Amino acid sequence: TEPMSSECLGNLLRITLSAEYIEDKYLSLSVVDQSGTAWELDEAMAAQCGYTVTYSTWSSIELRASALSCHSHLEKEMFTVTIQIKTSRTPDMSNATTNLKSASCHYGLWSPRELICESNYMEVSVRREVPQTIKDFIQDELEDWTLVFPEAKAEEASIWQIVFHQPEEKRALLVSNAWSAGYGLNATDSRVLLRVPYTAAQVQLVKVGVLLLAQKAARLCRSNRMPSLQDQGITFSVLRSSTFYKHRWVILMVDTAVACPVDGVDYTNKTITWTVPKYIPPLSAGVISFKDVLVEAGVDLHKLSAKEMASRKYVLLNELNAITMKIPIGAEGGYYKTSVSNGQLGAKYTINLVLEHQWEDNKWRLTKHTIIKEIETPFEQAEVAIINNLNLSARLMNVRVGTFLPDVELVNLTIEGVAVAVPEAVQHGYLIHRTRYANGSKAYVIQVALDAPSVKKEYMGEDMRAYTLNVTLRFITHPSSETFVVPVIALSAVKDAVLPSARGLCDERNLHLIITHGNVDQNWLPFISDWHLTPEAAQKYNYILRDNGTHLAISVPFLSSHVSYEGFHTSAIKASFHLTLKDGISLAQRTDFSVSCIFSPSELIQCLPNGTVIITALKLVGGEDLDTALLVLRDRQCKPSLVTEKTATFKFNVNTCGTSRKFNSTTMTYENEVLYFRPGNDTPIYQLKFLCSYAVKQTANVLYESEKNPPPSIKPGFGCLALSLKLFKEKSYSEPYQESEYPVVKYLREALYFEVELLQPKDARLDLNLDDCWATNAQSQDSLPQWHILMHGCENNKDSYRTVFHKVNYSLRVKFPQHLKRFEVRMFTFVQGTSLLQE
Repeated sequence: TEPMSSECLGNLLRITLSAEYIEDKYLSLSVVDQSGTAWELDEAMAAQCGYTVTYSTWSSIELRASALSCHSHLEKEMFTVTIQIKTSRTPDMSNATTNLKSASCHYGLWSPRELICESNYMEVSVRREVPQTIKDFIQDELEDWTLVFPEAKAEEASIWQIVFHQPEEKRALLVSNAWSAGYGLNATDSRVLLRVPYTAAQVQLVKVGVLLLAQKAARLCRSNRMPSLQDQGITFSVLRSSTFYKHRWVILMVDTAVACPVDGVDYTNKTITWTVPKYIPPLSAGVISFKDVLVEAGVDLHKLSAKEMASRKYVLLNELNAITMKIPIGAEGGYYKTSVSNGQLGAKYTINLVLEHQWEDNKWRLTKHTIIKEIETPFEQAEVAIINNLNLSARLMNVRVGTFLPDVELVNLTIEGVAVAVPEAVQHGYLIHRTRYANGSKAYVIQVALDAPSVKKEYMGEDMRAYTLNVTLRFITHPSSETFVVPVIALSAVKDAVLPSARGLCDERNLHLIITHGNVDQNWLPFISDWHLTPEAAQKYNYILRDNGTHLAISVPFLSSHVSYEGFHTSAIKASFHLTLKDGISLAQRTDFSVSCIFSPSELIQCLPNGTVIITALKLVGGEDLDTALLVLRDRQCKPSLVTEKTATFKFNVNTCGTSRKFNSTTMTYENEVLYFRPGNDTPIYQLKFLCSYAVKQTANVLYESEKNPPPSIKPGFGCLALSLKLFKEKSYSEPYQESEYPVVKYLREALYFEVELLQPKDARLDLNLDDCWATNAQSQDSLPQWHILMHGCENNKDSYRTVFHKVNYSLRVKFPQHLKRFEVRMFTFVQGTSLLQE
């Protein structure tokens, strides 16, 4: 469409500015007079001067000008209006772009009285009738007029004053005072005009009845009596006035009463019903005869034929006392616009109707009454459709929100409590697409990766994960600037769950469980039964608990309160440790792991050379009701010295507690039992026999010689180590390069300072040693070519510039120097023959 267009509509001119032309711009409108002066068009001036500025369909701006508007130029049955349009990107209108739009229209023949009811003003213009006797009179002296009426000056308009008729009084205003009060007055050679804003002080609201019986109305007309107003009727804005104008030395008066309907609209059964009374008493003072001449109606100031109305399902009823229009809500000619009520999204149907009623009477001969009525239906709430289209191959959620009318715009998104403008959403992993449809409506598509941090992931079971997108969209409507929000919660179920897995192992005294994290257990917590295993709780029980992000490692001693025992034999005992992972929010059990190992029973007993015996008895699986504190030896007075939930430890001498002895030629064996009795029963339900053997007499011949200390031996162990490799800027090793500084530019033979640190565990007994370090030409550590910087912990003898080790001392940053290794390498490049593989 054109940025600006104009259209002639009888005695009105319409100029339309397209929505695209004014989009995202601030606007200033002015009317330009014949001298080139621009008069800025505000609400008060528009109503006083015969201009109406409205938003038409979906943000286009429409300006309507009356043929007798201020600053219009009348010549040869044409009226011309010039509009100045300023647009700017800023509210202070700086760097504004100025355009002029001039349009002319033919105004045709005038009726003796014409009334226009615009949305912001009422206008009445009447023909100036000068009696023949006055026309024949010739005034000799021009000064006679000013002598009789000093306040009337030759340069002033020919209208002298206006008198307002109100129930309690009559009030007269001179032209200058009437202009100051907001009234618009004008006089041409043939007409007198009065324009009244609806907000003017002398405007009254009057009820006009429409239910008079036809016979009664006709009878009243025949008897020269005016029908009385009924209590029930349609409200009109009414101004009763008489306008006095001068013609040479004579003062002439015309009736300039005007009335426009304020209401009369009803909404029932999805239909708009607009009723306008035909007989309007304020416009009929002194009238004794009344005759319909013409009733026409239309939309957007275009009159429609009966055929056109029928095609749109409009109904126009010209009845005896009233004119009624019926419009189906949603019919062609109107449009829906977005509305917000109490934060809820909805819509209103708007249609701009025009009704022209012409009648004849004995006073005015012909009156033309034009009513322009913008009708807006009540608010109707609308639901916003949200459709989630999952692109599984690309692992993307595509959520379509809407459809919305063209007057809606997305302003921002609230992501995890933070409001983000639409252009910035991409920085949070969100792509926003706007889809336009042929009818002008639109929808918004939100595209976000399943793996985005703001998308909630939840394990559903059976290898399924639930991905939940939870954002709030904030919209604004144009031009009303109303805002509303749409919460968007989209759920996608994807079969991509990777559950954690575990492996168990044991050493001589501990059980170890190493769990490899999956993609569903980020918020799962380790539990032993109903006890949450935190780092603090693990330390209390002398357990080891470590999590490096990819693995969770738990180590518990063989003799601990959370290890269960079963299968007790003279040569072996089975110990098991069970761990459960629970949801961090609901605490629902997700999965469990266990490790079981065989330990030697010798771990439970110590036979000391001084005859002291330390024996630990275990509660076995199936004996949960056994109280370890009630365990005794054969002498029931001998009770445990240390008790836990699952163990009881006795410490005694072999000559006490009912211990029996047996001898043979070489050994003396002591035997006792750990027993458990139920109250009142002398038969034990728990019986653990144990013995200690000592050599009676033993002679040993020992040969010895002085030798060097044997070399230390290293036993392999298991555990999770966390290490880091950093490149530092200087030999002081005070400042490492940060991620944002890579890639680092170095020149040949320039020193590179490397540091390897053992981050976890923080155990002073551990010593970090480097075995093999090498460089590659690509990021993959297995790629070729390779060059060894360290080999078996030593520098590479083939290096032109050998690796240099730097001593690590204790400092505020370095608590365990034995956990760090530092070395210096000279910058080099890979070559093939005489060619560089890369600079």
